[in-house]
Amino acid sequence: MKEPCVKTGNLPGLLIILVILSTLAGCAVNPVTGERQLSLIPESQELSLGAEQYVPTQQTQGGTFYLDPELTVYVREVGQKLAQVSDRPDLPYEFVVLNSSVPNAWALPGGKIAINRGLLAKLDDEAQLASVLGHEIVHAAARHSVQRMQKGTLISLGMAGIGMAMSDNEWAGLIMGGAAVGAQLALAQYGQGDELESDSYGIKYMQAAGYDPQAAVELQQLFLSLSEGNESSWLNGLFASHPPSAKRVQANQELVQKIGAGGYRGAEIYQRRIAMIKKLQPAYEAHDNAMKLASDGDFSGALSSINKAIEIEPREAMFFALRGRIYENQNQLEKAREDFDEAVSLYPEMFQYQLHSGLNELALNNLSKARSHLERANEVVPTSIAYLRLGDISKEQGRREEAISHYSAAAEAGGEIGEEAKRKLAAMTN
Repeated sequence: MKEPCVKTGNLPGLLIILVILSTLAGCAVNPVTGERQLSLIPESQELSLGAEQYVPTQQTQGGTFYLDPELTVYVREVGQKLAQVSDRPDLPYEFVVLNSSVPNAWALPGGKIAINRGLLAKLDDEAQLASVLGHEIVHAAARHSVQRMQKGTLISLGMAGIGMAMSDNEWAGLIMGGAAVGAQLALAQYGQGDELESDSYGIKYMQAAGYDPQAAVELQQLFLSLSEGNESSWLNGLFASHPPSAKRVQANQELVQKIGAGGYRGAEIYQRRIAMIKKLQPAYEAHDNAMKLASDGDFSGALSSINKAIEIEPREAMFFALRGRIYENQNQLEKAREDFDEAVSLYPEMFQYQLHSGLNELALNNLSKARSHLERANEVVPTSIAYLRLGDISKEQGRREEAISHYSAAAEAGGEIGEEAKRKLAAMTN
């Protein structure tokens, strides 16, 4: 007898709905494990979701590390070596380096993978990089994100079926629409089963591509040791979505003992490839310190720290954007404008810089410039605050229908922004 797609023993209240859904959807064979599993989301939707949300999700996680495009080329080359020996070599894999000090990596459906500058700086060699990328490739190839989405779909449909109201959108602050879905998939925690599976098959991919699988054991040992400390960057980064455990270390050790260690490490070439990251580390540390000081209300100290970062690397848009926000908090709007303009000129595709520039121009009553920046921001990552302020601008300019449209979009958000939009929408339509 075939194993059922859905195990319903622990969900008696949803049993009938789950059975109906599983019957309608049928089973699919997991392309990595060969196991039968529920398939509510077809591969075409899996691929389109990853493709559509890859860039917006990158932007919500720091944007691309554009100062060293050759580093992304290198990471892509390593990733493609592993992808070609994976169980889904025909997925449209993409790899990108993100400009974030948070040590993390993630995968969206369809093979869209990212690794942060902060994690690359912590690795010793190419084999360890291959371990991280191989792990993420398995998450994509085995459809782990898709399975998590399906479980969410089942819960949502089940609750609707028994008359329970769902809570408001968890991303009721700024990010809206599909971009919020991508961000959730990038940051959501994987279950232990998914992590063990990604470790196991990732190690096999490493060996098939010629890398020393012992690197994966070393990394898990390091991650477990770090997780027992209190370093917030790790706790809020990789460990939040990929929790380490002694069980994972043991499983990796046993697998490597079984298949045998040995293979390419690539320490020298790896260190050459990340040389710019290491060189700019003091600048990013100054930036991160400025962020902390600013969040604590010490804007004078924050300004001093971010000025050090800009002095070290004046091509980094992130630094000017932060200084602009500091000036904004000090009500020095003209100085803020100069820095936001510089950030936009250095990285015009980045929605955050367009957003901050637009809000600052609005505060200066430059409606046309504000409108242009906010529209550019929303083209990449729609936010409730951009919709709300676009509504204000349209209303001020006598564009009633546009104002109603923007307020309606902002009103879908929760929190203070959503409430303000609802009040303004009601005032225009009642």
